[in-house]
Amino acid sequence: MSIFDDDLPQKQNITHIIGADLTLLSVDDLTARINILTAEIERLEGEREKKSAGRKAAENLFRTR
Repeated sequence: MSIFDDDLPQKQNITHIIGADLTLLSVDDLTARINILTAEIERLEGEREKKSAGRKAAENLFRTR
């Protein structure tokens, strides 16, 4: 840790609460939250696809013929 660390821009930790009041947020804040939520949706969809593939593989393995 340097004595100059205070001069570096701080990474803003944005927490979004579903259903929270949005009226006090700026356009930039809203855009940032949209980007974060879009990335999270993509992550969730990717995980769902992996789990779906695993489930289908298990169903095929145990399917009676």
